[in-house]
Amino acid sequence: MSLAGRTQAPAPHPVPIRSGGFGGAMGLAEYLRRERIDALVDATHPYATAISANAGTAARHAGVPLIALRRPAWAATAGDRWSEANDVTAAVRALGERPRRAFVTLGRSELAPLTNAPQHFYLIRSVDPVEPVRPLPRVSYLIDRGPFREADERALMRAHAIDVVIAKNSGGTASYGKIAAARALSVEVIMLRRPASPEGSAVETVDEIIVWLDHAIASATARGMARGV
Repeated sequence: MSLAGRTQAPAPHPVPIRSGGFGGAMGLAEYLRRERIDALVDATHPYATAISANAGTAARHAGVPLIALRRPAWAATAGDRWSEANDVTAAVRALGERPRRAFVTLGRSELAPLTNAPQHFYLIRSVDPVEPVRPLPRVSYLIDRGPFREADERALMRAHAIDVVIAKNSGGTASYGKIAAARALSVEVIMLRRPASPEGSAVETVDEIIVWLDHAIASATARGMARGV
């Protein structure tokens, strides 16, 4: 498993782990060849477009089969109060001029646009501390790691009198609690639109990844090339 290296204490995983970048697509291609990798799984976040693009380029250059895990996006249901924004700047603009209390669940590197609207209160949650802290007059930082239960998210929003959530459409269940909580509390959600996914083979579940891997490794074995994943 390869991690970006941005989290100080990543969750443990029962497999060998490396951390940090590869030096672009060609660096990743060289890594695949050097480590004799048989198959590459792109299981990155739906908004991590750079590494997904690099994975596709690297797999082609190294001659390694690639599959992507693309979690289905969340869809608004009855009771949801959603609006969409193309990026964080547009999301902050959508808050309007009247002071509001926003629960912000974005990456630490994406918070700069908040300073364009200092009249709002921001509750910012992240896995690691935000450094440097943003020059905002009304801000509270929360360090926590998911998954987050709906009941806990409701309690958090009530405690901070949240009236709007800024979130990414990550899909999956680990961070859906805040979406369900916003629905229950009739809190508005400003959802960042997903970027377009790179072209290539993709599935929606881990079980489908396992089936694909079984086939990919069996094919490599039949060719006398099986090495590792």
